[in-house]
Amino acid sequence: MKLAAFACGIVFALSVCAQDYPAKPIRLIVPFAPGGGNDTVARAVAQQLGASLGKPVIVDNRAGAGGVVGAELAARAAPDGYTLFLGGVGSHAVNPNLHARLPYDPLNDFAPITLIASAPSVLVVHPSVRANTIQEFTALAKANPGTLNYASNGNGSSAQLAAGLYESMAGVRMVHVPYKGLAPALVDLLSGEVQLMFSSMVAIIPHIKAGRLRALAVTGKKRSPLLPELPTLAESGLPGYEAGSWYGILAPAGTPAAVVARLNLEINKALRQPEVSERLAAEGAEVIGGTPEEFTAHIRDELARVRKILRDGGIRME
Repeated sequence: MKLAAFACGIVFALSVCAQDYPAKPIRLIVPFAPGGGNDTVARAVAQQLGASLGKPVIVDNRAGAGGVVGAELAARAAPDGYTLFLGGVGSHAVNPNLHARLPYDPLNDFAPITLIASAPSVLVVHPSVRANTIQEFTALAKANPGTLNYASNGNGSSAQLAAGLYESMAGVRMVHVPYKGLAPALVDLLSGEVQLMFSSMVAIIPHIKAGRLRALAVTGKKRSPLLPELPTLAESGLPGYEAGSWYGILAPAGTPAAVVARLNLEINKALRQPEVSERLAAEGAEVIGGTPEEFTAHIRDELARVRKILRDGGIRME
């Protein structure tokens, strides 16, 4: 009995055994402002995860620097299982390849728990833009290099990556205008301050249907069930184009393995619940799930994939 108690104290840095976790609310840091795809995914999972664990999982939006602010905060948090982080292509693939001195390491400073989902984006333009198809838009952009402004929810975001990949493959040049989250970017897009955006779907679809924005294409490798009439960029003259977001939950490096295993189990259970999977599907996301090891391999693959996209497209930090 004494040996078991001693082993429990070793495994759990704060002398908290697996059956006692969690003993208090858990914070889930989201590195973007409320209202975007990251926030929607985080809240869907947090609600079900909190119910399963018996303690609230509180979403803490920490926007800034394209996800760097939130990621650094999470990386430096105590590795006790009470701070989690919603990572994505921006924080764990784009930023590490854009910043020479990033204040966190995407692999060494985090303990991946579960890859939650992936989702394509939709390219939308303000109605003042004289283009109804990708082909027409590309012709317009080529005829007016450096005059079209595209919004994103921050430097290093999946929106910037999608736009950069489009610029590289289509041979056009646009101006990047980063915002601290989707909500402020959408305000300026609707007013015509910026002309286009590669956006997550749910926040943008009502504006498409109301005619306030015009959708040209989706960024995935297949059409979206949410906008089935909309072609992909790949079938619109850019074969091989594929971009989008992915979402996963991580903990600070050093979080006890038993806590990571418990969270992985509960998150995967949450993803199988209809209220979660249906909410993610409404966001245009496809549920993934899996093991910490699979998520770690995914991050490594994404780092290499994004590095090539940024290098080939000549994309650098503004």
